[in-house]
This record gives sequence, C-alpha cells and structure tokens, in this order.
Amino acid sequence: MTLSFFDQFMSPIFLGIPLIALALSLPWILFPTPSSRWLNSRFLALQGWSINRFTQQLLLPLNLGGHKWALILASLMLFLITLNMLGLLPYTFTPTTQLSLNLGLAVPLWLATVIIGLRNQPTAALGHLLPEGTPVPLIPVLIIIETISLFIRPLALGVRLTANLTAGHLLIQLIATAAFVLLPIMPLVAISTSVVLFLLTLLEIAVAMI
Repeated sequence: MTLSFFDQFMSPIFLGIPLIALALSLPWILFPTPSSRWLNSRFLALQGWSINRFTQQLLLPLNLGGHKWALILASLMLFLITLNMLGLLPYTFTPTTQLSLNLGLAVPLWLATVIIGLRNQPTAALGHLLPEGTPVPLIPVLIIIETISLFIRPLALGVRLTANLTAGHLLIQLIATAAFVLLPIMPLVAISTSVVLFLLTLLEIAVAMI
C-alpha cells in the first residue's frame, strides 16, 4: 500500500490513544536531574553551561524586571530544541509540525507580553501602534495596520515554524526515497543524491535549533 508523504505528520495512535502526549513528555525524561554530589557529570555541566549562556544572551538587552521570564524562556527553548532534534530521527513524530501545538505555545506567550506591556507601560505599548512623525491624514490607517499586524503576529510566526519544519521533513523524505530507488539502477546518481541528503540533514539540524 502506497502511503502519502504527509502521513508522517499525523499523530500516531495506539489503542485509540493519541501518542502526541508521550512525544511531548519524552524530552523532559532525557535531561539529567541535578545530583547531590559536589562534582557534576560532564553532560550535566555542559547542560548547565548552555542554559547559563543562553539566559545571559537572552536577557542582556532587558532590564531587571524582565529577568523573571528567564525560567520559562529557557525551559521553552530546551523543550522546542529537543522536540525538533528528536523529530529528525527515523520513524519518529515531530509535534512541532502541528500548527495547533505551535499556536498553543505562541498565543499565550504573545498575549502575556501584550497584557503585561499594557499594564506596566501603557503609553509606550500604545505608542508602538503609531510611528513618530506620521502625517495626520495617515494616522487612522497606520493605527489599523499596526493593530492588525500585532494581532496576526502569533499566527504568522506559528505558520512559519510549521511550514519550515514540514517542508524540511518532506524534502528529506523525497530525496531519501529517490536515493533508495536509484541505488540499484544508477549507483553514482544515488551516491550523489545521498551526499545532497547529508547536506540537507545538516541544514535541517540548523533549522531545528534555530
């Protein structure tokens, strides 16, 4: 039976239960837990160093009030990177290829930033809707355009992430299928296709981490 290339993006079901919950909980099992020893393992030390560097780079342009977001942003970064990297393995399911998951993560965080900005600095938050030096006749139009762009931002970013991961997975599967079919017929072409597949896999690793 010939399956569609898009079947790899369907949530696997076992005994009538969607396994997307298992796929979402698996990354947290892979991370080592801190130990009570004086010296940590190499992997735990590398994990702590990576989290510290990420947090420093992320919070560098923010004031002290924004540092309270460090825990949730660092956790979300580790969660998404692990999901995307595990999705590149054969016979795995990538939950971040589902638009519902991406929007479920994007909308609450976007709404929280908008609400907190309006509560703490309402003048500055509303000032972003109107660029400085705008001619008077264009003020109503620009306010409407900026408001629409503000509300469409989580949808646009969620669709972009979904499209990037979906296109990359489809391209990898197409090239891998072509290399497998061409191997007994034209071995040289199959080898060159495999080289392209290897380079594309490196690119997808970079896309998954970004």
